[in-house]
Amino acid sequence: MTPSTKKPENKIKSIDTSFDIIEYLMENDGAGVTELGDNLGRSKSTIHSHLNTLKQRRYVVQVGDIYRVGLRFLNLGGYAAHSNSIYRLTKNEVDELAAETGFAAQLVVEEHGKGIMVHQSRGNKAVQTDSHIGTERYLHCTAFGKAMLAYYPRERVREVLDRHGMSEQTSKTITSMEELSKECEEIRSRNVAFDDNEQIEGVRCVGVPILTNTEEVLGAISVSGSTRHMDDETFRKKVPELIQHTVRVIEINYSNI
Repeated sequence: MTPSTKKPENKIKSIDTSFDIIEYLMENDGAGVTELGDNLGRSKSTIHSHLNTLKQRRYVVQVGDIYRVGLRFLNLGGYAAHSNSIYRLTKNEVDELAAETGFAAQLVVEEHGKGIMVHQSRGNKAVQTDSHIGTERYLHCTAFGKAMLAYYPRERVREVLDRHGMSEQTSKTITSMEELSKECEEIRSRNVAFDDNEQIEGVRCVGVPILTNTEEVLGAISVSGSTRHMDDETFRKKVPELIQHTVRVIEINYSNI
């Protein structure tokens, strides 16, 4: 399933350019003016003007000819996380889950049709991946994503998939709406979702949604580990039970706010 080709709403081009620059610097660990211009399809003078403004506002730093994202973004990211009530309720629980399982544990919240990693804690057996706080992932190929999709209204699921498609991340990725719908039914019946090498080869992940009393989705808690460390019993039984217990505590605490 491919993403929709629907035209985006009107955008302010100059702001779009600034964010293109910031995202490129983030994804490539810095770049110079020429590289930015060549890859973003903008003139050197345009790139230079935007970089100067971003540097003056302290969102970009310059070392020689290379520009990098500045630490001022930590302030924005910290505010975004701490202003989220679910983050405040789950941070300690996620840390404890990572310590107990030895794997990586995450709090993920959906925004604009993707899963955003709001908090992550790594145990002593955590696999090294490129994920970090703020990382965005597709929903159709991740345990936390499928856990949330399973409790979304059908029209919301269609909206997400129309926007982002169902691209194949590995040979095990679900790429058809029919197959995903069937799996979502199974997820609802057992209240746990699995990603068995679907998003990253060699990595397994278990996800459980965080729900209100009316089954509104607040986010999801997931635990991921390498196939070497996460055997079938751990993957299918031990880890799901631990996450479900953690989520029950979070949901009770949320209901008492």
